[in-house]
Amino acid sequence: MQFTRFSRATVRLAGTAALLASTACSDFLTVKNPSVIDAGAVNPVDDAATLALSGQQSYSSALGWLIMYGSWFTGEALVSETFPTRNEFGRRDVLAQNGSLSSDVWFPLSQAAAGNSLIIKLALPTPESNINYVRAHTWLGYAFTLMAEQFCQGVVAGGPLLSTNDMLDSAITNFSAAIAKGTANGTTAAVQLANVARVGRARAYLQRQNKAAAAADAALVPAGFVFSFTHLDDPTNRTRLSNRMWQFTFDRGSISVAPAFRITDNRIAYRLGSQGSPVLVAQDPNSGAFVVQQKYPTYASPVRVASKLEADYIAAEAGTTASRISLINARRAGGGQVPYAGATDDASVLQELMTQKSLDFYLEGQRLGDWRRNPTSVTNIPVAGAQYFKPGFPAIGNQTCYPLPVSETDNNPNIPKG
Repeated sequence: MQFTRFSRATVRLAGTAALLASTACSDFLTVKNPSVIDAGAVNPVDDAATLALSGQQSYSSALGWLIMYGSWFTGEALVSETFPTRNEFGRRDVLAQNGSLSSDVWFPLSQAAAGNSLIIKLALPTPESNINYVRAHTWLGYAFTLMAEQFCQGVVAGGPLLSTNDMLDSAITNFSAAIAKGTANGTTAAVQLANVARVGRARAYLQRQNKAAAAADAALVPAGFVFSFTHLDDPTNRTRLSNRMWQFTFDRGSISVAPAFRITDNRIAYRLGSQGSPVLVAQDPNSGAFVVQQKYPTYASPVRVASKLEADYIAAEAGTTASRISLINARRAGGGQVPYAGATDDASVLQELMTQKSLDFYLEGQRLGDWRRNPTSVTNIPVAGAQYFKPGFPAIGNQTCYPLPVSETDNNPNIPKG
C-alpha cells in the first residue's frame, strides 16, 4: 500500500461532495466529471471539514465490509454464494492470494487508515481542540483496532510489518488524542466523538489485556450513549453509502443467518427468504434454506459503532464473576430469556457473557476480536477439520485471523521478500 495512492483517492472522494454542492452548470454544453477533481484545487485547511468527513465515511464503508466477512469467518452467517474467495472466509482458510481479501477487506480498511492519517498531518488552527483532528483520530483509532482484531499482522501506509499489539498501541494513541482534543473542544459533536473514542480505547485496552485501563474507560462512558453510522438508499453509490449487510442480502443473496443464531431471542431478527416480502433467494442454490437477517432490513439501516452497552460488556469482562452474572441476567431479560442458571465458575460465566454479547452485537463486527481474545469462551465458531456446510469445498481450516494479501506484501518495499 502506497500512502500517496490512498491520499489522492481520499482527496477525490472528499472533493466530490464539495464540487457537487458548490458548482452549477451555467453552460449546458460544458460537462464536468463529478467523480474526479484536480487535487491542486483543494485547499487542505479550508476543506479540512470535508476531508475529515470523507475519512469518517471511508471507515464506515470499510466497517460494513469487515462486518460481513467477519460474520462468515466466525460463524454468524453462512456464505450463501458461489464465489470461492468468499467461501474461503466461511471455511477459515483464507489464502494470501484471495482477491476478495485484497479488494473488499484490506483495501477499504487501509484506505480508511490512510485517509484519516492525511487529516492528522495537516497544519490546522487550534490543534489542541480542532474537531477535524478529533474526527480523524477517532476513526484512525478504529481502523487500527479492526486491523489488530481481524488481521494477523498490520501495515500502515507502506510501512513495516506491525504486530497485533503494535496496532492496538497505535489505536490507543489515536483514541487518547481524540478524547483529549474532543474534550477541549467542548461542542456537542466533539464530545460525542470523544465518547466514541473512549469506547474504542476501552475496546483496544481489553484486547491488549489491560483490563484495569479498559474498565476505567468503560466507566466514563455516559449512560444511554449510542453512536451509529447512518446510511443512504442511494442507487448510484450503494457500495459506499448504503448498508453493506442489506446490500449483500437483497442484491446478491450472500448472507444467510447461521443455524446457531436461528433462535428465539428479541435481539436476533430473521425470516425465511421464501416467506414474507420481498421473496429472496440465495445466490448459491447449494446453500440450503436462505435465512434472511432482519437486523438491517433496508439500505438505509444504521450500524451501531459505539455504545454504553459495549462499555458495560467491557467492564464486566474486566471485572468480577458477580459483575458478569449481573450483566448476563440483565441482557437475558432483554432478550426474553430466563435468568442464568448454569455453573458459576469463572470459565463458565465468561462463556455465557460472550454468548450474550454475540447476541447483542450480532453482525456488528465484534465477534472475531472477542474470539481471538477469549478462544475457549466464544462458541459456535466453524470447527477446524469439520466438513463445510455445502458440497464441493475442502474442510474447514484452522485460521484465527486473516493474512496480509499479496497485493500488500508483494508491493510494499518495507516487507522482506522470500
